[in-house]
Amino acid sequence: MAVLQGFSLIAVVVGVGWLVAHVGLFGPAEQKMLGTLTFRVGSPALLFLVVADADVAVVFSGFLVASLAAVVVTAAGYLLLARLVWRRDWTHSLMGGMSVSYVNSNNLGVPIAIYVLGDAGWAAPILLLQLVLLQPVWLAALDASGGGRVSLGRVLRSPLTNPLTVGTLLGLAVNLAGLPLPPLVRDPVETIGGLAIPCMLIAFGISLRLSPVPGRAGGRGELLATAALKLLLMPAVAVLVAGPVLGLSDREVLAAGVLAALPTAQNVFILAVAYGRGVQVAREAVFVTTALAMPAMLAVVVLLT
Repeated sequence: MAVLQGFSLIAVVVGVGWLVAHVGLFGPAEQKMLGTLTFRVGSPALLFLVVADADVAVVFSGFLVASLAAVVVTAAGYLLLARLVWRRDWTHSLMGGMSVSYVNSNNLGVPIAIYVLGDAGWAAPILLLQLVLLQPVWLAALDASGGGRVSLGRVLRSPLTNPLTVGTLLGLAVNLAGLPLPPLVRDPVETIGGLAIPCMLIAFGISLRLSPVPGRAGGRGELLATAALKLLLMPAVAVLVAGPVLGLSDREVLAAGVLAALPTAQNVFILAVAYGRGVQVAREAVFVTTALAMPAMLAVVVLLT
């Protein structure tokens, strides 16, 4: 019942975003404002507290290994299909690989961890994995695929120029140092971080209403395969590695499966636009996996509980 209540709460807030966009109260400008406020102010504060309070044993555990394994297997599966079956170029293939493996760990991951899994700390390992390791690796691969020179400095700087990474790393430093946060520090950070979840979910609902209908430009087979890889294969691998392979607890297996079923991160679409390749597959992957992620996560919960 608590899981259903968590999903219902998220769905209602997302629905409010969809409704205000549908009736014309909010449009692209408001969506951008909410997204920017969340990205640069609310989420860094929230992630700082989430990671500062997280159980370090969970952050650096088999749960992280299971999540990484799911990323590698799913991305490799798409790359093989894209190169050998669909004959896509490397930049398109890399954007598609990122689309099936880079999850919306901030905008949806944190709310799901709080309201469905009962602890925001479950999102911390995924956030660290993506912001500190996967993002620089994908950027380096995209640079190389475009025929440009891969800049080591750019790869090393990319996590540190991201407000989410900065907030996460500061929280990790406080956690590892065992520093207590006095009320003078914690209270304002909690207040600022409190705006992140409602803003991100409303912005998310607006994006659902304003996004173009997928599949109109062709490539429906690739789109369906992308959705299947992201919402079926990735959580299946995470559950398999977390459970039978590593023997983690039932709670850890459930968290690994649910978070692996998160939709494609909107950052993937932003990168596709910046590189001018794979824009269609990135945009449509975000839309379709976002629309189907809630049923997919609910299915994982039902199967594992």
